[in-house]
Amino acid sequence: MSLSKQARSIAPSPTFALNEKASILRARGEPVIHLGIGEPKNPTPINAILNSSALLRVGEVKYSRVDGTPSLKKAIIRYTEENYGRVPAPENIIVTTGAKQSLFNILYTLVNPQDEVILLAPYWVSYPEMVKMCYGVPVVVTPEDGTFYHRMEDIEEAVSSYTKAIIVNSPNNPSGAMYPEDFIAELVDFCERRGIYLICDDIYHKLVFDDKTWTPAYQFTQRSIDESHLIVVNGVSKAYGMTGFRIGWVIASRRLVEVMTNVQAQMTSNPSTLLQAAAEGALLGPQNVIENLRLTIQNNRDVVLTELKAFSNVRVIPPDGTFYVLPDFRAYDGNSTRLAEFLLEKALVVTVPGAAFGLEGYLRLSFAGSAKDLIEGIRRMRWALDPTAPNEIYIGDRKLVRDWM
Repeated sequence: MSLSKQARSIAPSPTFALNEKASILRARGEPVIHLGIGEPKNPTPINAILNSSALLRVGEVKYSRVDGTPSLKKAIIRYTEENYGRVPAPENIIVTTGAKQSLFNILYTLVNPQDEVILLAPYWVSYPEMVKMCYGVPVVVTPEDGTFYHRMEDIEEAVSSYTKAIIVNSPNNPSGAMYPEDFIAELVDFCERRGIYLICDDIYHKLVFDDKTWTPAYQFTQRSIDESHLIVVNGVSKAYGMTGFRIGWVIASRRLVEVMTNVQAQMTSNPSTLLQAAAEGALLGPQNVIENLRLTIQNNRDVVLTELKAFSNVRVIPPDGTFYVLPDFRAYDGNSTRLAEFLLEKALVVTVPGAAFGLEGYLRLSFAGSAKDLIEGIRRMRWALDPTAPNEIYIGDRKLVRDWM
């Protein structure tokens, strides 16, 4: 079989193999705890259900405009004005099948072969693969001080004549770090001066903890949306817990949106009309659903931090937002893939290897699930790894003895 070199170069999902193993174990009745999935457990907002079911009742679920329904665009304009202090025109917006397609559309529109896109490690797993799918070159910048916060001088040093864009995800998946305002201001100024696109993946911007304030990059430029090099990505998946609805959007210059619309027209056409109606309902309905979710997630974050303190050799930087934490497990094993496999085999706990995010030796833990699962999952992990933990544990109805230390 002759396969495309480009397709064969794309790395598999880092969670796929572990999820497959976990599914097999669960099918056998094993009490697997999944700390790998970034999916809140809240119910879908009622306004999203009502708005989409209204279409179903009349049977009016047909094609819509490729770039999104006018009514959803109106809701996005309102959302952008309230959260970003900018009022985009409908021509500045394209609605996509999830924020992931937003990012791919942007890169496909911007990147020529061998163009470089700067990624700030730790980065979301799909960024480098998307860049490579567009025949670009991912350039990774990693903090040298062991934190998740970058210095502008390191980014400037990584920029070359081939640099087309920088992707910034704040709050960040997988670390939960939110970049300081002065860093974002410097980044915006640098990109505007150098003619580099700054792609802001803001999908977690509502899930911020400890009374901290998220500030949009638009605050640091006087340029209009059409003149600016800022591109904003957002969606309903995280803040509203609507992960399965797959509705995202891009705010960008009219010219970029026009080309992205042409790209999308040849790939997927319009996002689901039904699900666009659901997203519209969420954006225009009561917004207390976001705060309720945020408070639940912050409580889970605090539970995770408390439980991780019991480890004797794990370094943790408390997340500012999202529903992820990225502890440093290098004291136990510098190979995060091997470590994740070990924890699944011995403790029946699913984690995500840090290598997939550009930081080897770390593990991403999601605290989007129940506090009960978080406590039990981390207790099992400590039993499997930490010599100071009790030597025996009950997992399900079985008593296990640690015999590998």
